[in-house]
Amino acid sequence: MFNKYTTHNTMKLKHITSLPVFVLSLFIIGCIPGKETLKAQSLTQYVEPRIGTAHCRWFHFTPGAMPFGMAKPAPATNAHLGNKWGWEATGYDYRDNSIEGFPVLHEFQVGGIVLMPANGALRTVPGPVNDSTRIGYRSTFDRKDEIATAGYYSVLLKDYGIKAELTATPRVAFERFTFPASNSSRILFDIGNRQGESGAVKDAFVKMNAQGDIEGWVITEPEYVKKYQPGATVRLYFYAKVDKTPVSVGAFNGANIKKDVKEASGIGAGLYLNYKTTRDESITAKIGLSYTSVANAKFNLDTEASKLNFDEARRISHQTWEKYLGRIKVETADKADKVKFYTGLYHALLGRGLASDANGFYPRHDGSTGQIPLKNGKPIHNLYNTDAAWGAQWNLSQLWALAYPEYYSDYISSHLLVYKDAGWLSDGTANSRFVSGVGTNLLSTIIAGAYQCGIRDFDLKLAYEACLKNELDGKDRPLGAGKIDTKYFTEYGYVPFEESSDGPLESFMFSASHTLEYSYSAWALAQWSKKEGKMKDYDSLMYLSKGWERLYDPSTNFVRPKKKDGTFIQNFNPMQVWRGFQEGNAWQYTFYVPHDVKGLISKVGAEAFNQRLDSIFTVSEGMIFGGGTQIDAFAGLQTLYNHGNQPCLHISWLFNEAGKPSLTQKWVRSILNKFYGTDGIHGYGYGQDEDQGQLGAWYVISSMGLFDVKGLTDQNPSFEIASPLFDKITIQLNDRYYPGKEFVIKTINNSKTNQYIRSMKLNGKELSDTHIPFADIVRGGKLEINLNDQPKDKYSK
Repeated sequence: MFNKYTTHNTMKLKHITSLPVFVLSLFIIGCIPGKETLKAQSLTQYVEPRIGTAHCRWFHFTPGAMPFGMAKPAPATNAHLGNKWGWEATGYDYRDNSIEGFPVLHEFQVGGIVLMPANGALRTVPGPVNDSTRIGYRSTFDRKDEIATAGYYSVLLKDYGIKAELTATPRVAFERFTFPASNSSRILFDIGNRQGESGAVKDAFVKMNAQGDIEGWVITEPEYVKKYQPGATVRLYFYAKVDKTPVSVGAFNGANIKKDVKEASGIGAGLYLNYKTTRDESITAKIGLSYTSVANAKFNLDTEASKLNFDEARRISHQTWEKYLGRIKVETADKADKVKFYTGLYHALLGRGLASDANGFYPRHDGSTGQIPLKNGKPIHNLYNTDAAWGAQWNLSQLWALAYPEYYSDYISSHLLVYKDAGWLSDGTANSRFVSGVGTNLLSTIIAGAYQCGIRDFDLKLAYEACLKNELDGKDRPLGAGKIDTKYFTEYGYVPFEESSDGPLESFMFSASHTLEYSYSAWALAQWSKKEGKMKDYDSLMYLSKGWERLYDPSTNFVRPKKKDGTFIQNFNPMQVWRGFQEGNAWQYTFYVPHDVKGLISKVGAEAFNQRLDSIFTVSEGMIFGGGTQIDAFAGLQTLYNHGNQPCLHISWLFNEAGKPSLTQKWVRSILNKFYGTDGIHGYGYGQDEDQGQLGAWYVISSMGLFDVKGLTDQNPSFEIASPLFDKITIQLNDRYYPGKEFVIKTINNSKTNQYIRSMKLNGKELSDTHIPFADIVRGGKLEINLNDQPKDKYSK
């Protein structure tokens, strides 16, 4: 556990005019002056962004950001190293003891624009990680001098005696530095260097303009862009105002320093601003950001933050986070569970952030600039950067549907915008560039789930067209759209396995896992087709949804890769990873039939099914349901179960479909208690594949005792019920989408040992099934769950 902040500042606001539609009202509400202190708020105090930051992904630790924001300021300890393949841990590592700067952009495959305060001898390179020779501008720090929470970060840079603080509006980063008395204080703008997942820098430019402001841009080539959209780049623009005029300005390219020069270009480009400071003098930089132009970066700055000071921006951010976190309120005496819950919810609301400007300009797929249509002077929706949606149907989309449907809708409109520009859906995008990541595409399930939940205020006709193409069309399909083996799936009814072939591994090696994924996504779209009366599409999709059966090997009771000639592969080892299964093996993937669990059970046999599942979790519990305590173990583990990666996230809930709900109750509770931790080393397991909030979102929905293995894609979707961790849960419902005001889940006799459901009542009526229709939840009401320590598998009214 870590320290929390307790100070506050009151503020007044008179000028916010353009923000993301779904953020605007909360942004304004948070600006109302009042006597409330930050400490008095009850939810952000439970957010601990440093949980699991040992070996974490680039976008995991960005405490200065607002929900779904573009500006994500954070400290970096090793960001300049980048990463070889584009996905490895980089940025902030809890085990490091020095900070090398404060980059303001942290997104999937996107990062850059670094500020760093300093004094003394001029240094213009960050220097080696944790190096003590002082050849770089990085500074040591102590965790006791560090404060991190939702929307605010501060730290004391020990080598300089400088306090750094971070906060943000949606598109503007605020960085405040409090200096000691010195004639050699400075702020560096390090623009032209690789940051985190951004990839190599192709070009950069920075200058102090005639107004004394700093502006510039950097062009990067992320590894996933190189792979999935060769030749494309990602462009980042900024416009910064610093509230004190420097004594002098210089430029640099790496270690090459040019005194009294006000601009620099090329790789390693940067500026340094020299100041004479008095003791405890603060200097604040406001950095407007854009992915389209310097002019739009300035527009975003002027629109969102021109009259805000740091404390006002911090208060707005705090109030906004309180409102967003307050959509779900949990009550318990167990503080650790509350920290896990609200930190998980925080991460689910942090990633997949804004990529369009306040005026609706956005980066198009071909590198040009587009314009989102306006209504009453504001964009009708936004564009977002996003990691792949691989597995999001088992975490993020369920949480969004329940408590954040307006963002869910906006997220879909964002993807449809890319579809209109590029001609294909892409579940992963960086500045609209293809960054698939896993080479597959489950976005159809995310869109179909929204439709089935009644979230339909996006272009339904275009969405259906895009999803149908995503499921059935393999002709001239670009690698970045994923599913490049779709032509084989539609021809054979499964994806044939090949030991070797031209092209990337996802084009031939992961045939079995692709067949399972495509079978599920075909089924999900089929349910939409049937509801719309498109029976020809329905029949085609339902045929494909049986693809998993074509790979089921009754002689082994495993899904087994099959070749084009219809024979199963030889030398089959169900524990072997990667051969036929992406980032997993047959033990893990055989259960990837979420749309037809009953069909899978009938093949395996109910008793054998439950015994196998139960033994899997019994063994896996000793490995903390993943790679044990080995830091960095999360993908491709030769294990029975791996909670640190997406393909396994529904498996603990399958007992509900096999007549043993008590085992779902038991094992979900165990995963919640043991896989998830509350410190820098043990956070989301020890592996940290927290793909922009997915593992955090799983904790949130599962700890509430709700989950749907079908990802809410059924024609009448429902949540399965397990034993909640909390005494009371209150979910605020959005009246734009749902008829109810709130849904309450209350437990009776809840404790660490009382993990089994004895009885359930919905609005006073006994339930006989561990499922509750989604429609019943969003109508509002109360679910009462009586718990004890005795397993029970049959319920009656």
